[in-house]
Amino acid sequence: MARVLVVDDEKLIVKGIRFSLEQDGYEVDCAYDGDEAIERAKEREYDVVLLDVMLPGHDGFEVCQTIREFSEMPIIMLTAKGDDMDKILGLEYGADDYITKPFNILEVKARIKAIIRRNNKKSGAAKRQESSVVTEGDLKLDRESRIVFIKDKEINLTAKEFDLLELLVTNPNKVYSRESLLEYVWGNKAMVSGDVRTVDVHVRRLREKIEPSPSDPKYVHTKWGVGYFFRA
Repeated sequence: MARVLVVDDEKLIVKGIRFSLEQDGYEVDCAYDGDEAIERAKEREYDVVLLDVMLPGHDGFEVCQTIREFSEMPIIMLTAKGDDMDKILGLEYGADDYITKPFNILEVKARIKAIIRRNNKKSGAAKRQESSVVTEGDLKLDRESRIVFIKDKEINLTAKEFDLLELLVTNPNKVYSRESLLEYVWGNKAMVSGDVRTVDVHVRRLREKIEPSPSDPKYVHTKWGVGYFFRA
């Protein structure tokens, strides 16, 4: 049973989300302020944290940043409609995805299912035939355990950062546009204004974690005017 933590100070919204998710078989915990959210996230691991930006006490950005200090559990931010800055800030602080308010509960459930599906271990005969470990120079990526090493040092990546790196590493020298990365990694076929910036933010954060010199990348390169690629 997948576990979801819903964090919002609007109790009616929390009640509605909880009811809908429980109808689909999820185990749901709730928190109504930032301190409570951090406490619950420390007590147990969640498959997804649904986190509102506007919270009493610590806001959603602070909660996200704090959780990232001790866990890589996936976080979906709830942001104000049309507020691109909230979306970008959420990603900067370590969120994996965002949903704008007011939202359709079907979209919420679809995003949650997509993140859980991507985080589950790959199965099936076709996947078992593939090597779970990909090594390129000093970089080693274990697809089954979803762990990345640089010179035998483990690098802590968020779920989306790992998905992005995995796609690029397993398709070396193939250039992906920001739009195609958005579709492959985030599953967003219908883009809205600002969405492609999500890719840029994640690439920059990924470079800061894996590159010896982020301004002069060794692994994830830019094809100007086209997109990004991994150089084997």
